[in-house]
Amino acid sequence: MAAQATLAQRLLSGERRALAQAITLVESTLASHRQQALELLEVLTPHTGNSLRIGISGAPGVGKSTFIEALGNHLVENNHKVAVLAVDPSSTLNGGSILGDKTRMEKLALQANAYIRPSPAGNTLGGVARRTRESLLLCEAAGFDIILIETVGVGQSEVAVANMTDMFVLMLQPGSGDDLQGIKRGVIELADLILVNKADGASAKLAEKTAHDYQSVLGLLQPKSEYWAPQVASISAFSNKHIEGVWHTVEGYFSKLEKNISDLRNTQNIEWLWSETAERLMAELRADSAVKSAAEALEQAVKQSDIPPTMAAEKLLSIFRENKP
Repeated sequence: MAAQATLAQRLLSGERRALAQAITLVESTLASHRQQALELLEVLTPHTGNSLRIGISGAPGVGKSTFIEALGNHLVENNHKVAVLAVDPSSTLNGGSILGDKTRMEKLALQANAYIRPSPAGNTLGGVARRTRESLLLCEAAGFDIILIETVGVGQSEVAVANMTDMFVLMLQPGSGDDLQGIKRGVIELADLILVNKADGASAKLAEKTAHDYQSVLGLLQPKSEYWAPQVASISAFSNKHIEGVWHTVEGYFSKLEKNISDLRNTQNIEWLWSETAERLMAELRADSAVKSAAEALEQAVKQSDIPPTMAAEKLLSIFRENKP
């Protein structure tokens, strides 16, 4: 515990190496590291919760990293401390990050008041790293007042990031049309702000039309909150077009959210509680020796249609319960 207390003090003082070490610790899958991570988080939790948490998603190639760099630089120039948790697609060969966001945000990575942490999505459903929530808390404890979470943008990641952030930003390409570039149509209902990127050159007029079309669509949907009507804007992250205006919109959103943010954070924490519980139970189930012994035979029986999957699942759960003290 003494080692975790020392690491916590270093992190609270703003030491970047301590933050990197702490995130590495919470991302570790070793049982001994997990206990150390829990002890560290217990010490740091009273120092969290003071940031603006913003999720940013969109299909690959829409320009999320370019936008985050443009927005991040604008925020740093206006005396904010910005942390970026960028969840990269994972290599199927070694599990590591493929894209490497630090190489895609070169200018922002050099800023003293910015911190970029790329993490491989691994096998986590939806492309949000397994310990993104805990990394978010560590960044808050280190003094970062704005946390940007960039997701892979592959379906379920939008739901995951919407459940852990205060504001959800969806990015689209000009002329994206009804198919939302492969993203489920229902994701538009999660968005607090929709940005149509690449509004420059020959694509400028098309981006404006796309933004107008989506604003019309939003007018037909029931807003997800009573204090904010989702908005749409066309931008060019590459040329910094309308980046300052985007931040003014974000500030307007948070000014209206202010009275309700404690309720929103409570909802986030309850969601985290149950998702963590389900994840831990599944890990224990798969690690159980008796379950492992029975699983292969039951899987074969399901493949051959000898028993339905529901019955096989009940048998595995019964075996698991019987082995518990």
